[in-house]
Amino acid sequence: MNIVLIGATGGIGSRVLDEALRRGHTVTATSRDPANKLGARSGMTAKAANIADVAATAAALKGHDAAIVSVKWNEADIHRVLDAIRKSGVKRCLLVIGAGSLIRKDGRTHFEHMAEKGIQPPTSKPAALAFEEMKKANDLEWTAISPAASIQPGERTGKFRLGLDHLVEGSQGESRISREDFAIAILDEIETPRHVRKRFTAAY
Repeated sequence: MNIVLIGATGGIGSRVLDEALRRGHTVTATSRDPANKLGARSGMTAKAANIADVAATAAALKGHDAAIVSVKWNEADIHRVLDAIRKSGVKRCLLVIGAGSLIRKDGRTHFEHMAEKGIQPPTSKPAALAFEEMKKANDLEWTAISPAASIQPGERTGKFRLGLDHLVEGSQGESRISREDFAIAILDEIETPRHVRKRFTAAY
């Protein structure tokens, strides 16, 4: 497939880039500073793109089979992102959002659970609000994906569980996944769509 990746140099985006190239896809990788952050790689074209610039982002997206967006939602405007996708003509898009809006076993959101502990990640609320806007985009074949509560660099195992709006937790209440395995879940969904106009999550 011909995939465009917005946020290719981030902690998750860089693993998505690795996984997409590993599978033989052609990738247009975007970054604000591609010359310094994206080296030459077979199958990849690097482009400069700032999602605050709708016209430039739409131009970078145009002509691709699918778009993957992995950005910090406290720094990105979901309305501009969706506008750029629409103007590009790309229908299939997957957007990475946080784990904060996932529902825990006790019925609370993960964000509420963290807030009770005095932890308020800066991206959680903006990501939840972005998800609410995505759900209104009936003209796009969007998918939102949330990681586990903990997502760190690690091994690529290919073994994990999927869920929808509920946090996937282990027997001790832990919820984690490696960035490498999270990238597998993203590319699996791009290759074989199973969650169009839905949110899903992946964890061990």
